[in-house]
Amino acid sequence: MGNYLLKSIGAEDPSILLVCALGIGVVFVGLAFLVGIVSIMNAFFNNTKKIPQTQSHPVPKLTPTSEAKSAPIENKQELIAAICAAVAEENGTDISAIRVLSFKKLN
Repeated sequence: MGNYLLKSIGAEDPSILLVCALGIGVVFVGLAFLVGIVSIMNAFFNNTKKIPQTQSHPVPKLTPTSEAKSAPIENKQELIAAICAAVAEENGTDISAIRVLSFKKLN
């Protein structure tokens, strides 16, 4: 059996160990080339001139308005029921096994 690993069946065929070694070698050489290319690209793009970003006006922060806070959710019970049905269907459980602790509108 040890002789089979060193020589293949035909005289003109390469040995199995040679084929495995060449395959592994080609993979490692290819990976080394990829690492080199990525390193070169990283060095190139990190050394490029960085353009400072200046803003002419500050970005306003979004704050909820009193109008959005006071507006009630329309058909709240139907919406909760639909969401619970979708969750129950996704989890493969009965809808009675789902309990909603809180439900609020996000702005």
